[in-house]
Amino acid sequence: MSIAENITEVKDSLGTCHLVAVSKTKPNEDLMEAYEAGQRALGENKVQELSDKAEALPKDIEWHMIGHLQRNKVKYIAPFVHLIHSVDSVRLLKEINKQGKKIDRIVPVLLQIHIAEEENKYGLDEQELHELLSSEAFKEMDHVDVQGLMGMATFTDDKDKVRREFKGLKKLFDKTAQQYNDEKLNLKELSMGMSGDYKIAIEEGSTMVRIGSKIFGERPGGGW
Repeated sequence: MSIAENITEVKDSLGTCHLVAVSKTKPNEDLMEAYEAGQRALGENKVQELSDKAEALPKDIEWHMIGHLQRNKVKYIAPFVHLIHSVDSVRLLKEINKQGKKIDRIVPVLLQIHIAEEENKYGLDEQELHELLSSEAFKEMDHVDVQGLMGMATFTDDKDKVRREFKGLKKLFDKTAQQYNDEKLNLKELSMGMSGDYKIAIEEGSTMVRIGSKIFGERPGGGW
Protein backbone atom coordinates (compact mmCIF):
# COMPACT_ATOMS: atom_id res chain seq x y z
CA MET A 1 0.00 0.00 0.00
CA SER A 2 1.05 3.59 -0.56
CA ILE A 3 1.90 6.06 2.20
CA ALA A 4 -1.38 7.85 1.54
CA GLU A 5 -3.33 4.60 1.87
CA ASN A 6 -1.47 3.75 5.07
CA ILE A 7 -2.36 7.14 6.55
CA THR A 8 -6.02 6.63 5.70
CA GLU A 9 -6.02 3.17 7.27
CA VAL A 10 -4.37 4.41 10.47
CA LYS A 11 -6.60 7.47 10.78
CA ASP A 12 -9.70 5.30 10.41
CA SER A 13 -8.73 3.53 13.64
CA LEU A 14 -7.85 6.61 15.72
CA GLY A 15 -11.20 8.13 16.62
CA THR A 16 -10.46 11.56 18.11
CA CYS A 17 -6.80 10.73 18.78
CA HIS A 18 -4.28 12.95 16.96
CA LEU A 19 -1.76 11.37 14.58
CA VAL A 20 1.90 12.36 14.48
CA ALA A 21 3.48 10.61 11.48
CA VAL A 22 7.04 9.76 12.48
CA SER A 23 9.11 10.65 9.44
CA LYS A 24 12.61 10.27 10.88
CA THR A 25 15.23 8.93 8.43
CA LYS A 26 12.71 9.14 5.57
CA PRO A 27 13.38 11.19 2.42
CA ASN A 28 11.51 14.40 1.68
CA GLU A 29 9.66 12.66 -1.17
CA ASP A 30 7.98 10.36 1.36
CA LEU A 31 7.11 13.29 3.60
CA MET A 32 5.56 15.14 0.66
CA GLU A 33 3.43 12.10 -0.15
CA ALA A 34 2.13 12.19 3.43
CA TYR A 35 1.63 15.96 3.16
CA GLU A 36 -0.35 15.61 -0.06
CA ALA A 37 -2.54 13.04 1.68
CA GLY A 38 -3.43 15.74 4.21
CA GLN A 39 -1.02 14.82 7.01
CA ARG A 40 0.42 17.94 8.63
CA ALA A 41 1.89 16.69 11.92
CA LEU A 42 5.30 15.07 11.36
CA GLY A 43 7.70 13.75 14.00
CA GLU A 44 11.50 13.76 13.96
CA ASN A 45 14.03 12.60 16.56
CA LYS A 46 17.17 14.50 15.49
CA VAL A 47 17.47 18.28 15.54
CA GLN A 48 19.62 18.54 12.40
CA GLU A 49 17.28 16.40 10.32
CA LEU A 50 14.23 18.22 11.66
CA SER A 51 15.75 21.63 10.86
CA ASP A 52 16.80 20.59 7.35
CA LYS A 53 13.37 19.20 6.53
CA ALA A 54 11.60 22.24 7.97
CA GLU A 55 13.70 24.45 5.73
CA ALA A 56 12.97 22.43 2.60
CA LEU A 57 9.30 21.50 3.03
CA PRO A 58 6.00 23.44 3.20
CA LYS A 59 5.76 25.93 6.05
CA ASP A 60 2.39 24.75 7.34
CA ILE A 61 3.80 21.41 8.51
CA GLU A 62 3.59 20.97 12.30
CA TRP A 63 7.00 19.67 13.38
CA HIS A 64 7.09 17.48 16.48
CA MET A 65 10.41 16.76 18.24
CA ILE A 66 9.97 13.26 19.63
CA GLY A 67 13.56 12.19 20.31
CA HIS A 68 15.93 12.87 23.18
CA LEU A 69 16.81 16.56 23.06
CA GLN A 70 20.16 17.97 24.16
CA ARG A 71 20.09 21.41 25.76
CA ASN A 72 22.64 22.85 23.35
CA LYS A 73 20.36 22.01 20.40
CA VAL A 74 17.19 23.68 21.70
CA LYS A 75 18.00 27.05 20.07
CA TYR A 76 17.82 25.53 16.59
CA ILE A 77 14.19 24.40 16.85
CA ALA A 78 12.70 26.82 19.41
CA PRO A 79 11.59 29.34 16.75
CA PHE A 80 9.32 26.96 14.86
CA VAL A 81 8.78 23.58 16.55
CA HIS A 82 5.10 22.79 17.05
CA LEU A 83 5.57 20.53 20.08
CA ILE A 84 8.54 19.03 21.95
CA HIS A 85 7.44 15.65 23.32
CA SER A 86 10.62 14.70 25.13
CA VAL A 87 11.27 17.11 28.01
CA ASP A 88 12.86 14.80 30.58
CA SER A 89 14.51 17.18 33.05
CA VAL A 90 14.03 20.56 34.69
CA ARG A 91 17.37 21.66 33.19
CA LEU A 92 16.06 21.02 29.67
CA LEU A 93 12.79 22.82 30.43
CA LYS A 94 14.75 25.82 31.74
CA GLU A 95 16.77 25.93 28.52
CA ILE A 96 13.64 25.79 26.38
CA ASN A 97 12.17 28.64 28.44
CA LYS A 98 15.42 30.61 28.02
CA GLN A 99 15.44 30.17 24.24
CA GLY A 100 11.73 30.97 24.02
CA LYS A 101 12.33 34.19 25.94
CA LYS A 102 15.11 35.22 23.55
CA ILE A 103 12.75 35.08 20.58
CA ASP A 104 9.58 36.06 22.47
CA ARG A 105 7.86 32.77 21.74
CA ILE A 106 6.05 30.42 24.13
CA VAL A 107 7.27 26.93 23.21
CA PRO A 108 4.76 24.05 23.58
CA VAL A 109 6.12 20.96 25.32
CA LEU A 110 5.22 17.63 26.89
CA LEU A 111 6.96 16.17 29.92
CA GLN A 112 8.37 12.71 29.23
CA ILE A 113 7.60 10.12 31.91
CA HIS A 114 9.64 6.94 32.34
CA ILE A 115 7.04 4.15 32.27
CA ALA A 116 9.01 1.27 30.74
CA GLU A 117 11.06 -1.20 32.75
CA GLU A 118 13.90 -0.79 30.24
CA GLU A 119 16.72 1.25 31.72
CA ASN A 120 17.66 2.87 28.41
CA LYS A 121 14.45 4.88 28.21
CA TYR A 122 14.51 8.53 29.27
CA GLY A 123 11.97 10.31 31.43
CA LEU A 124 10.89 11.66 34.79
CA ASP A 125 9.47 9.49 37.54
CA GLU A 126 6.39 10.53 39.51
CA GLN A 127 8.39 12.18 42.30
CA GLU A 128 10.50 14.17 39.83
CA LEU A 129 7.36 15.28 38.00
CA HIS A 130 5.83 16.49 41.27
CA GLU A 131 9.01 18.32 42.26
CA LEU A 132 9.22 20.04 38.88
CA LEU A 133 5.61 21.23 38.77
CA SER A 134 5.59 22.43 42.37
CA SER A 135 8.94 24.25 42.12
CA GLU A 136 9.37 28.01 42.19
CA ALA A 137 11.60 27.68 39.11
CA PHE A 138 8.69 26.25 37.10
CA LYS A 139 6.28 28.94 38.27
CA GLU A 140 8.68 31.55 36.88
CA MET A 141 8.94 29.95 33.43
CA ASP A 142 6.74 32.11 31.21
CA HIS A 143 8.00 30.99 27.79
CA VAL A 144 7.05 27.31 27.93
CA ASP A 145 3.57 25.83 27.66
CA VAL A 146 3.44 22.39 29.28
CA GLN A 147 0.51 20.79 27.46
CA GLY A 148 0.70 17.25 28.78
CA LEU A 149 2.73 14.09 29.27
CA MET A 150 4.47 11.59 26.99
CA GLY A 151 5.60 8.03 27.61
CA MET A 152 7.10 5.07 25.76
CA ALA A 153 6.12 1.56 26.73
CA THR A 154 8.54 -1.33 26.93
CA PHE A 155 9.43 -2.74 23.50
CA THR A 156 7.92 -6.18 23.98
CA ASP A 157 5.35 -8.60 22.59
CA ASP A 158 3.77 -8.80 26.07
CA LYS A 159 0.60 -6.77 25.42
CA ASP A 160 -0.53 -7.03 29.05
CA LYS A 161 2.71 -5.40 30.18
CA VAL A 162 2.32 -2.61 27.63
CA ARG A 163 -1.28 -2.05 28.74
CA ARG A 164 -0.22 -1.83 32.40
CA GLU A 165 2.37 0.80 31.54
CA PHE A 166 -0.07 2.89 29.52
CA LYS A 167 -2.74 2.52 32.20
CA GLY A 168 -0.26 3.73 34.81
CA LEU A 169 0.66 6.77 32.72
CA LYS A 170 -3.00 7.68 32.21
CA LYS A 171 -3.57 7.42 35.95
CA LEU A 172 -0.60 9.72 36.58
CA PHE A 173 -1.84 12.14 33.91
CA ASP A 174 -5.29 12.36 35.54
CA LYS A 175 -3.82 12.74 39.02
CA THR A 176 -1.40 15.46 37.87
CA ALA A 177 -4.06 17.39 35.96
CA GLN A 178 -6.35 17.31 38.97
CA GLN A 179 -3.60 18.50 41.31
CA TYR A 180 -1.89 21.14 39.19
CA ASN A 181 -4.15 22.42 36.41
CA ASP A 182 -4.76 26.15 36.86
CA GLU A 183 -4.06 29.40 34.97
CA LYS A 184 -0.38 28.38 34.67
CA LEU A 185 -0.86 24.75 33.64
CA ASN A 186 -3.43 23.08 31.42
CA LEU A 187 -2.55 19.44 30.82
CA LYS A 188 -4.62 18.19 27.90
CA GLU A 189 -2.37 15.96 25.75
CA LEU A 190 -1.27 12.41 26.54
CA SER A 191 1.21 11.26 23.89
CA MET A 192 1.55 7.48 24.06
CA GLY A 193 1.44 4.73 21.47
CA MET A 194 3.55 3.86 18.43
CA SER A 195 3.14 1.53 15.43
CA GLY A 196 3.22 -1.66 17.47
CA ASP A 197 1.04 -0.63 20.40
CA TYR A 198 -1.03 2.41 19.45
CA LYS A 199 -4.37 0.60 19.56
CA ILE A 200 -3.74 -0.35 23.19
CA ALA A 201 -2.65 3.23 23.91
CA ILE A 202 -5.89 4.61 22.47
CA GLU A 203 -7.93 2.18 24.57
CA GLU A 204 -6.05 3.45 27.63
CA GLY A 205 -6.67 7.13 26.95
CA SER A 206 -4.01 8.43 24.57
CA THR A 207 -4.82 11.70 22.81
CA MET A 208 -1.81 11.59 20.46
CA VAL A 209 0.00 8.66 18.83
CA ARG A 210 3.42 8.65 17.14
CA ILE A 211 3.35 6.25 14.20
CA GLY A 212 6.21 5.69 11.77
CA SER A 213 6.77 2.24 10.27
CA LYS A 214 3.05 1.55 9.82
CA ILE A 215 2.90 4.62 7.57
CA PHE A 216 6.33 4.93 5.95
CA GLY A 217 7.48 1.29 6.11
CA GLU A 218 10.05 -0.44 8.29
CA ARG A 219 13.42 1.14 9.01
CA PRO A 220 16.65 -0.83 9.27
CA GLY A 221 16.67 -2.45 12.70
CA GLY A 222 12.95 -2.01 13.22
CA GLY A 223 11.62 0.42 15.85
CA TRP A 224 9.14 3.24 15.22
